[in-house]
Amino acid sequence: MSTTRTLTMAQAISEAIAQEMTRDPNVFVMGEDIGSYGGIFGATGGLLDKFGPERIMDTPISETAFIGAATGAAAAGMRPIVELMFVDFFGVCMDQIYNHLAKNTYMAGGNIKLPVVLTTAIGGGYGDAAQHSQCLYASFAHMPGIKVVVPSNAYDAKGLMIQAIRDDNPVMFMYHKGIMGLPWMAYFEGSSNEVPEAPYTIAFGVARVVREGRDLTIVTLSQMVHKALLAADELARLGLSVEVIDLRTLVPLDRHAILKSVAKTGRLLIADEDYLGFGLTGEISAIVAENLDTLRLKAPVKRLAVPNVPIPYSRPLEQFVIPQVAAIVEAAQTLMKVRVAQGTAA
Repeated sequence: MSTTRTLTMAQAISEAIAQEMTRDPNVFVMGEDIGSYGGIFGATGGLLDKFGPERIMDTPISETAFIGAATGAAAAGMRPIVELMFVDFFGVCMDQIYNHLAKNTYMAGGNIKLPVVLTTAIGGGYGDAAQHSQCLYASFAHMPGIKVVVPSNAYDAKGLMIQAIRDDNPVMFMYHKGIMGLPWMAYFEGSSNEVPEAPYTIAFGVARVVREGRDLTIVTLSQMVHKALLAADELARLGLSVEVIDLRTLVPLDRHAILKSVAKTGRLLIADEDYLGFGLTGEISAIVAENLDTLRLKAPVKRLAVPNVPIPYSRPLEQFVIPQVAAIVEAAQTLMKVRVAQGTAA
C-alpha cells in the first residue's frame, strides 16, 4: 500500500507534474514565474531544481506566444503543461486557446493530437478585484474541444492532474486560489488532505458524493464544495439531511450522478462561484428539466451564483456577490419550504 501524507493542493499538483516528468521525457512546463518562483500559486514549486531550465521554462509576458508554442510542441509529439497565471487573462490569448488548441485536431481530421494541459488560477475572496477574481470555467466548458477539470482538494488534484497529462486532448486544469494551501492566503483546511506518494489517476466525468443526504442535493465544485459542507453541517443541526455532490470535471460532466442524487432527494440547489447568467447553474437546471419524466421534484430547482456584475474590490461587496456559507444555508432553507403544485414535500 502506498504511503500517504497530508499535502496542500499546490504540493499535490507539483508532485503530480514531477512524477509525470520523471516518467515521460516529453512532458515539460512553461509559463510566467513558474521557475524559481514556483508559480505565483505554488503549482510548480521545486520543479526547476529537479528538472532544470530546459524543461521548466519561464516565459516572457506574452500569453499568446507561449500558449501557441505549447500547441505547436504538442502537435510535434511533446506533452506541454502551460500556465496561464490568472484565468482572467484568457482574453489576450483566446485565439490560441479556442481557434487553435481546441479546434486543430478536428480541423486536421484527427491526424494530430494536442495533449496540452493548460493550468490556470480561478476565484476570488481575497480582494483582488474584477480582473483577477473570476472563475469562468463555464466559458471554456461551452467551447467544444477542451476538457475542463476543477478539483476541490489535494487528493483529487493529483489524480486529475496525472490523468490530464496523459490525456491526448487539450485539458483546462483550473485551481481555486483559496484552496491551494498558500501560507499568505486564508484557505479552507479541508482542501489539504491525505495524498498517496505513488502516482494514480482519477477518471474524468466521475463526480464524487462528498456527503450523503436525503432531503436536498447541493451540486457544486471547487472551493464551493467546502462552503457547501459547512452549510450542510449547519443545516444538519436544524434537522435537514443534505447531499453534496462535487462535480470535479465539467467536461465531461457526470449527468448520471446529478440525476441519481436529485431522484433520491427531490430537491436541488446548485451553488457556484461563476456567474449566474448563461453558466453552470443554468446547464444543470436544464439537465434536470429535460428529465422531469423520471424525477419527482418536491420543489423548483434553486440556483446560487455570482450575479452578473464585476467582482468588487471592496471586501464587504465581494463577500456579498460571491456565495458564502450563510447564503447556502438560507437558500437551502427556502428550498425546503417551497413545493411544486403536485409535490409531496415532507
